[in-house]
Amino acid sequence: MTTARHRLLAVSLAALLVLAGCSVGGPLQGGEREDPANDQLGWEDGYWHDDPVDVTFDDGLNETERRRVVARTMARVEKIRGLEFESRVPVEVISREEYRQQRGDRASDPDSEFNRWNDQVWEAIFIVDEDESVAQTLDSVFGSSVQGYYSPSKDEIVLVSNSETPTVDRTTLSHELVHALQDQHFGLGTNPETQDAQLAEDGLIEGDANFVENTYERRCGGQWSCLERPESGGGGGGGGPFNRGLFTTVFAPYAAGPGFVEELKQRGGWDAVDDAYDQYPTSTEQVIHPERYPGDKPARITLNDRSSADWERFDVDPEYDTVGEASIYAMFWANDQLGDHPQYDYAHPYSTGWDGDRVVPYENDGEYGYVWRSEWDSADEAREFVTAYRDLLRSHDAEARGDGVFVVPESDPYADAFRVQRSGATVTIVNAPTTGQLDDVHSR
Repeated sequence: MTTARHRLLAVSLAALLVLAGCSVGGPLQGGEREDPANDQLGWEDGYWHDDPVDVTFDDGLNETERRRVVARTMARVEKIRGLEFESRVPVEVISREEYRQQRGDRASDPDSEFNRWNDQVWEAIFIVDEDESVAQTLDSVFGSSVQGYYSPSKDEIVLVSNSETPTVDRTTLSHELVHALQDQHFGLGTNPETQDAQLAEDGLIEGDANFVENTYERRCGGQWSCLERPESGGGGGGGGPFNRGLFTTVFAPYAAGPGFVEELKQRGGWDAVDDAYDQYPTSTEQVIHPERYPGDKPARITLNDRSSADWERFDVDPEYDTVGEASIYAMFWANDQLGDHPQYDYAHPYSTGWDGDRVVPYENDGEYGYVWRSEWDSADEAREFVTAYRDLLRSHDAEARGDGVFVVPESDPYADAFRVQRSGATVTIVNAPTTGQLDDVHSR
């Protein structure tokens, strides 16, 4: 059985959002303060957190200048975070062409068992349609836009540049250095089984990094002298069509995570945040609604195989996925069901009240379907979700056939048959190519 599970994102999305280009300015002179006898918070590799750095960035940063900038940024990160770096963090620079080649070498075959299974999961939440590939969409976006990332396996930061002497965006660097600090103290690189668990874990990891990055930026407003930020983008273009639903999903840890970390910090300072690395949030519900951490854990969903002999589950382990509250929110937002609700405010009545879900994709000789069962906090919450989901189907010109069955026409990229049923607080959605195959995928 295939166990090719992997994280939604192989690199920090914060790097994707930072526009790297050319910055201008004169030299910054280094300080003359003495080094401490022993390493301490706020000092790294010859630089105190409030020292200037001797660099000239109108022609980019060479290796020596990069080391100075990294040293001072490390000192500032540990001063904010209250954790000491255990070792210096190397920074490698690679070209965009080299980065694309590396991603191409690592990319999975879009027709592999896992990727065909994963495509059905994303199709179930109306984010990746039948003509798209999740793997190729992610590779296209990251290959053209990523500016840098931290690699836990190599214990280093990698900057992606079109120049041999790149400029360094202070927000990218500070963010990725937090990941290095996390790795040194808590360890990174775990691999949760489900989409929701991945996003939930990243809610702590990226929320922590974004919280520190935001604090860093506020201090650059007056308390600290900081490098100028790049003025223009250099992403490289060619990213292909922008999938806003996919982006809204994977951005949830970065948008909701800082509030989750702030809540923990208010409860018990940085110690409470540190302790969370021993007990990660178990769902995006806990990240979006921090008051539900750590006690409100997702319900375990039972979904027995009731398919006919022709339909079978994919050979992956586990056979199901859990999409969770953040992905359900993204589904409604991407399909224009939330009106003027802010894109990155993931708390909405249509998705709030989620208590667990399970999506099980099926295949039958090149045809695909799935069963999606969700549990809600109450029958009223489940009813509200069903009403919103049926409206989503109608937005794709679905025709109601009675008894909870809808058919999306062939002209739509999500053309299929759907059966939507609610029993108390439980909602079961069955998908198949035709109405006649709904019972074959999951009998009533």
